[in-house]
Amino acid sequence: MNAVADSTPSNLAHVFAQYPFEVASANDVWLQDAGGRRVLDLYGGHAVAALGYGHPRWLAALEQQARSVVFQTNAVPMEIRERAAHRLVQFAGLSLNQVFFINSGAEANENALRLAFKLTGRSEAVALEQGWHGRTAAAGAITWGAAEKWYGFPRTPFDAKWVSRSDVDAACAGITEKTAAVIVEPVQGVGGAYDIGQAMADALRRRCDETGAVLIFDEVQSGMGRVGQPFGANLYGVEPDILTTAKALGAGFPVSALMYGDRVRSAVKLEGLGTTFGGGPMACAIVEAVVDILETENLLANVREVSDYVRATCQVGPVTGFQGAGFLLGLRTTRPAKEVQQALLARNILTGTSGDSHVLRLLPPFTLRREHVDLLATALAEIPA
Repeated sequence: MNAVADSTPSNLAHVFAQYPFEVASANDVWLQDAGGRRVLDLYGGHAVAALGYGHPRWLAALEQQARSVVFQTNAVPMEIRERAAHRLVQFAGLSLNQVFFINSGAEANENALRLAFKLTGRSEAVALEQGWHGRTAAAGAITWGAAEKWYGFPRTPFDAKWVSRSDVDAACAGITEKTAAVIVEPVQGVGGAYDIGQAMADALRRRCDETGAVLIFDEVQSGMGRVGQPFGANLYGVEPDILTTAKALGAGFPVSALMYGDRVRSAVKLEGLGTTFGGGPMACAIVEAVVDILETENLLANVREVSDYVRATCQVGPVTGFQGAGFLLGLRTTRPAKEVQQALLARNILTGTSGDSHVLRLLPPFTLRREHVDLLATALAEIPA
């Protein structure tokens, strides 16, 4: 507990379990508490801190835009908004050439699902088992386990169905002419850094084409270079009808995006999508800066190289293997992942767990280097299997 919490009651809603480490400052890949303890951040603020902390070009973009204009409504044209959308489309390298900026991953998925229902006029959405898509009404309705744990609404806004994430034939059989949307994380995050695989990605695209369902790639966690390619769509060479992304998109500034192409364009009418803060100039300046930094500092190549180094050096101690891609990496453990997480934090390394009790999740900044991985490997070797 911090000094304030020790002396006065907390006014914060107690809805998050707390790590026994309070962050007072951060730099690059390191977190620091008020007493000077430094912790290597391999969790990245839940996949958000893609550029680490205090990146000078990120800070400069924020300051420059703040001094120019902090906010204006989407009803007022702004060049920075157009530039950010263009840079994002170019970065993605897909045919999804329309961008709607909003605020969070859940909000992006909510709008993506709404567009799919408007476009098809159907009543059902399909997701993969273990998938996580957000805590809003529609996104939560198609999030694995939400109804039992936290959903809270008396009914879902549509029929929701989950299909196998590993059995291609079974998954495709669950997609029918009643299906409006198939929403899938190419590499699942909360589900355990689980790579759905090329065969599944190809099959889902084919089955959506056959049935007329809208394929949505939820790349809130896997997108913006985290898998070593711009998106999971690039990793597989499979284009969805709609792609959503957030987290690393702002590298710490709240922003998300919904991207779509020609098929979905007919469902988007004037005033058919709306947002107050989405597409604000501060967020757009950050998106432009993040894309520029990723490209000019070759950070996607670094993600691929250092991820390979993790796989080559960290199968020690309780770690028996790996899953996922890039810096959305799952370490399979003999012991419960929470025990390994606690043991690593005691050695000044912060990691994440997942919906799989034996998968430790790594979501580090893209600036992570080999010497940081060596610290992880050494720490893991000290933990009994």
